Amino acid sequence: MKRLFKIGERVKNVRDGRVMEVLTYTRNKNSYLVECAWFDLDKKEIRTNKFKQDILLKAS
Repeated sequence: MKRLFKIGERVKNVRDGRVMEVLTYTRNKNSYLVECAWFDLDKKEIRTNKFKQDILLKAS
């Protein structure tokens, strides 16, 4: 499996539709985890979380 996104690129989460920015890649056992950041409007702060690469799409 190869990396689909570059660092700094905008991606969209398939499950909730949130647009995020790619920060780093980490290697899992057989796939990649992508650490992404987004701005939380309710708390007015930047949030980060790690997602599997296969639930993310390139944002248009």
